[in-house]
Amino acid sequence: MSRSPGAAVGRPREFDTDDALDNAMRTFWQRGYEGSSLTDLTGAMGITKTSMYAAFGNKEQLFRKALDRYLQGPSAYEMEALREPTARAVAEGFLRGVLDTTTRPDSPQGCLTVQGALAASDGARPAHEILLKVRSEAGDRLAERFQRAVDEGDLPADADADGLARYIMTVVFGLAVQAANGVAREDLDRVVDATLHAWPM
Repeated sequence: MSRSPGAAVGRPREFDTDDALDNAMRTFWQRGYEGSSLTDLTGAMGITKTSMYAAFGNKEQLFRKALDRYLQGPSAYEMEALREPTARAVAEGFLRGVLDTTTRPDSPQGCLTVQGALAASDGARPAHEILLKVRSEAGDRLAERFQRAVDEGDLPADADADGLARYIMTVVFGLAVQAANGVAREDLDRVVDATLHAWPM
């Protein structure tokens, strides 16, 4: 059973922090930041509010931890795609990866980084800003990878790396929203096929 830093020696927690964090991640993923109340979170995690605060901090701190878990787990396809040998394979890795993540029958539909920021009251502003940063950084990494493809001759010399990255990220987020709306995987695969058909090389 894992323990959070600072847990009293000799007094193990009465719950598995990894399982609790997984359940918090799924709750934020399904309901968004604002839509996830403390009651929703602690109920899903199987712990009390006191235990949650002791192990994970407040709601915003819990969200940050859950988001990190999402980025390293369900959304790890992004970093894997960047290691593909060609720009087209990178683009396909992003597009197929988001479909694999957002349409799995055993997980919430849609994308946590999109769903989590749909509403932004003053209380949710910190989470909203975190998600904006995450999405922006993903686009920046993709643009850098496409620029490398231009420099290496994998993409045409006049290819707009920034524009291509923004195009792919726009499709990725659109696919995530469509998945959250219940559009079938096979229909979304056709969108990916059409996007790749228009690829410059």
